[in-house]
Amino acid sequence: MEGPPMTASVTTPVQKKWLENRVSALKEKVRLLFEDSKDIIEQMNLVDTIQHLGIGHHFEKEIANTLRKIQHMEFNTSSLHEVSLRFRLLREHGLWVSPDEFNRFMDTNGSFNMEMTNDPRGLLSLYNAAYMFIHDEALEEAISFARLHLESMRHNLKYPLSEQVNRALHIPLPRTARRVETLHYMSEYKHEREYNPIILELAKIDFNNLQQLHIKEIEAISKWWKNLYAEVALSFARNRIVQLYLWSYAVYYEHEYSCARIILTKLLALITMMDDIYDTRATLEESQKLNEAIKRWDESVVSILPEYLKKFYLRILRTFKEIQDMLAPNEQYKVSYAQKSFQTLSNYYLQGAEWFHCKKTPTFKEKVEASLMDSGGPFSCVALLVGMGDIASKEALDWALGCTGAVRACGEITRYMNDITALKHGNREQDATNSVECYIAEYNVASEVAIVNIYRMVEDAWKTLNKDLLELGSLRPAVRRVINVTATLTLMYGDKKDIFTFGDDLESLITRLFFNPITI
Repeated sequence: MEGPPMTASVTTPVQKKWLENRVSALKEKVRLLFEDSKDIIEQMNLVDTIQHLGIGHHFEKEIANTLRKIQHMEFNTSSLHEVSLRFRLLREHGLWVSPDEFNRFMDTNGSFNMEMTNDPRGLLSLYNAAYMFIHDEALEEAISFARLHLESMRHNLKYPLSEQVNRALHIPLPRTARRVETLHYMSEYKHEREYNPIILELAKIDFNNLQQLHIKEIEAISKWWKNLYAEVALSFARNRIVQLYLWSYAVYYEHEYSCARIILTKLLALITMMDDIYDTRATLEESQKLNEAIKRWDESVVSILPEYLKKFYLRILRTFKEIQDMLAPNEQYKVSYAQKSFQTLSNYYLQGAEWFHCKKTPTFKEKVEASLMDSGGPFSCVALLVGMGDIASKEALDWALGCTGAVRACGEITRYMNDITALKHGNREQDATNSVECYIAEYNVASEVAIVNIYRMVEDAWKTLNKDLLELGSLRPAVRRVINVTATLTLMYGDKKDIFTFGDDLESLITRLFFNPITI
């Protein structure tokens, strides 16, 4: 790449101007690739590469047009990789493609042909594609078949396929936090057979440009949090603001969602602190008073609260007003949806506190109905929409607040993964009986059996997410972001380890994402 010397951060006017011109030129060259790619395989690889490298937001129109054409083009191929790639790409964008496409790779008994076991790239593509399944689709066999053979060959594969297989076996691509995948793929892409230096250069520059914006946002949100944390003086509450920002960033990293990221991070910070109050400090009477104050939503109610909660309550009200002021007048009504969801969440936190203080073990069904809500997942699905502009239509906000389909599935996955993690590492003394323990008590089974059965429920919830992506046309952009927030759970809890609450394992990833520019 020719031009003025590039440092870790571009600061001089000459560098900035040159970089702007370079980005414009590269984007135009990539657009020409879309126009020049007539072959369906080239088109699919182009879309997949651009998405993997995290620059799909620059080419949304081109990608949508290309995939619509691919959906309706005749597609006759004996390549497992190509059939699987087409299936995954179309389904990821909410476009229907039948699982019958995979029948061509099965024998007369309905089992996958063993000759496919000599095609690791095809098996990897099948494995990732099959995770886009919905209810009543028999793709579990595809996952089991691909996993079995990928595991047997994983140590004999060449780079970068070996790394991609290892990552997928850990977390399948459709459930991976995409920005994390981008970090990996930028170092791998030059070794791919479809390598194009133009695309990689654009991806690297774009990553670094966005990283500078993300750093500024982290600085601003950290300052806000430091002031809030000092003011409310709740030292027992988790101090994890950068990790919360990471959660928001995983939902949307694009430039146009800067306001949305700030809003979502602030709201996540409030519910994390509120969760810690109900869980670790408040008595039952104090919990009831806090919930009553949140229900009434008025500064005058502060008098009913214990002294140590008064400043926190006032900061809740002030923060919601701050968020409202960040929005255009015609969008300020959206904050009322976040407020209603916040009040609902407080009700469910109180329900958990009552069970804990009364030493009640609810039935598994009772526990799930309450704890999928107090997981914070459904609240996040409402909160993430508040700053999203046109995507956050009244229809989308009503859908999110109604907690059906994908939103409910997000809450279920959040709760199940969190509780499986808690069971493995031991509940904190102040934690109520979780959903896994309720299952064990009600059905009198070993913890291993309970966990296996609950993982089946996780899989069922993922099918619901995929189903809504296919079926809710006008809400598809909102569903996509709900899937993004759900995918962060595999990052936070994927190893049966709560790295959000207890670990420093995220520090290396945070450094790479936000503080280490990509070498160009």
